[in-house]
Amino acid sequence: MLPISSSASVPGPRKHLSEDEHLFRDTVRQFARETITPLVHAMDEQQKMDAGLIRQLFELGLMGIEIPEAYGGSGGSFFESILAIEEISSVDPSVGVLVDVQNTLCANALLRWATEEQKQRYLPRLATEWVGAYALSEAVSGSDAFALQTRAEKRGDQYVLNGQKLWISNAKEANLFLVFATLDTAAGYKGITAFLVEKSTPGFSLGKKEDKLGIRASSTCEVILDDCHVPAKNLLGESGKGYKIAIETLNEGRIGIGAQMLGLAQGAWNHAARYAKERRQFGKAIAEFQAVQFQLAEMATEIEAARLMVYNAARLKDARQDFVKEAAMTKYFVSHVAERVAGLAVEIFGGYGFVKDYPVEKFFRDAKIGKIYEGTSNMQLATIAKLVL
Repeated sequence: MLPISSSASVPGPRKHLSEDEHLFRDTVRQFARETITPLVHAMDEQQKMDAGLIRQLFELGLMGIEIPEAYGGSGGSFFESILAIEEISSVDPSVGVLVDVQNTLCANALLRWATEEQKQRYLPRLATEWVGAYALSEAVSGSDAFALQTRAEKRGDQYVLNGQKLWISNAKEANLFLVFATLDTAAGYKGITAFLVEKSTPGFSLGKKEDKLGIRASSTCEVILDDCHVPAKNLLGESGKGYKIAIETLNEGRIGIGAQMLGLAQGAWNHAARYAKERRQFGKAIAEFQAVQFQLAEMATEIEAARLMVYNAARLKDARQDFVKEAAMTKYFVSHVAERVAGLAVEIFGGYGFVKDYPVEKFFRDAKIGKIYEGTSNMQLATIAKLVL
């Protein structure tokens, strides 16, 4: 298991990493570069996460960073989850989102809203062997998340769920799904309720696996609920309060996506800078040309600004201060930085940047999703405008 900071204090948003955080970050970075890098191309081509890699992520404690040690987790901070997502995504954003959904959405939801019995039952598994997934989106409820049509009906000591979920990350690997359904469509968002649904539950199945532009090793599947019988004890939080769980977990998750896009941008920049020093034209390395130097300098500046935003939002969350505006700003800004930096990295590579033999075309493909999932850029702007005005 990786070293986790034991410090209970929360440094300010611009303070350097603590010694423990440096050690944690450097250990994750080494693991990502040495273990994940050799698998990236094959996983992308096969559109499949390496099973052995998932086991290693659990063994290192990266799938239960915030889960307390009493439940088998690492007992770390949200900020450390963000550091892990950033470093892993600098090598492969597909693996980054696997770790992100597990920590910032699934584990966080249980830590905040699960009963003690539910925590005892599920947190040790999420920390050591079970992948989690977050099932909110549907065909008609994307940005308008509360227009969901999946129904839940109480029958004795069970709830019966019927409906379909789309775009569910981690679905192929997941054992536990956080599913949102409505008990009363006429009640609008006040009918939405959250359930913990195991993959083996009768009436639960996976449908189509999406063939995606980017993050192709990350599974994205349809979830089908056909008279899916869920024990009443698996209701998460209060009946009719699922909207609160959805909103608040997504606010935290947006910082995780910011970390994923930050790592992606840094990874693309690393490759571009290294290539610029190696590639020679007109008798010298292209890094000696001012035009290329200025591009790399602008990219580095934008990455540093993005990093400060991600770290600030994560520090605020750990300090239990309001972070909703900062999370929305972070996801909006950093996803744009990632797309721009990845695009420029392709240009610095020239023709080589356009082929799969070199890594930057994958970063370019992977970057696009940052503006879409866990709240589109337009939705982030709507949130920001509401809060600043």
